[in-house]
Amino acid sequence: MVGARPVERRDAGLTAAVSAIIRWEALEPSGANAGPKRKIPPMDAAPIEAAAQLLVAARTARRPGERLPPSCRPADADAGLAIQRRVGEMLGLAIGGWKYSVPTPERKSAAAAIFAPTIVGVAPCPILPIAGNARVEPEIAFVLARDLPARATPYDEAEVRAAIGESRLVLELMGPRYAEPAVITFPELLADSIANQGLFVGPVLSNSVGLALDSFAIVIDGADGTLVTREGKHPDGHPLRPLYWLANFLAGGGYGEGVWLKAGQIVTTGSYCGVVDVPLDTALVVRYGDLGTLNVQFSAA
Repeated sequence: MVGARPVERRDAGLTAAVSAIIRWEALEPSGANAGPKRKIPPMDAAPIEAAAQLLVAARTARRPGERLPPSCRPADADAGLAIQRRVGEMLGLAIGGWKYSVPTPERKSAAAAIFAPTIVGVAPCPILPIAGNARVEPEIAFVLARDLPARATPYDEAEVRAAIGESRLVLELMGPRYAEPAVITFPELLADSIANQGLFVGPVLSNSVGLALDSFAIVIDGADGTLVTREGKHPDGHPLRPLYWLANFLAGGGYGEGVWLKAGQIVTTGSYCGVVDVPLDTALVVRYGDLGTLNVQFSAA
């Protein structure tokens, strides 16, 4: 079967001109709504360390663990982000990408780093199964062609667009480190990188000038026929809205000092149809409306 090629970290073909393939339709926020300009406040290091150790242990064991105990359970988004960042430091893995959705009063700072070794572009793609299946989310992601470093003033829409090198069809790989994810709060989910297990990167969206990216059908076919059919709709209305928020969230210190969007990183921006369970060891074709297809096969990690 045919798999997508891996993301090139510094592809000379990633130029700002490619960003013109994506239609930008009144994307917000701007001005005062351009994203939080803040830094993660100092917190008690002991509960952050304890929570991070438990989440790292679950990752290392390759199986979900219990809910974080009350003594180190994050109470708000800032604490969840602090734990998430500490997990990354403990693992010592480079950030290869991000997942993000436009924040809401209930889900503030909905950001999660995606570690570079978990970003895959060829099949078979390893994944930790859930109930014997691969759990994924069909999404559209953007590869950055240039850095968007920290600065005092927000990036405007044109600057964010100019930083895009490619848009790609992707599948986010889902896998929480909690044995009972249904009972956890959003700060706990945030501490666990919003259940991200990795990213499978599919083909580049080419010849897409003027294409609408707000909604389209998601169809997944297997060897014996169609497995999934969903009417896909982007949760934030357009996949570029989360990218715009994320650029300013990171540049404003929202994830901590020295962290911003960098050339070669890939940003995925929300599922068009929620989570989908698909079989392992099966050649799959994922159709994103008329935009294109992604070929993949999953194997148990």
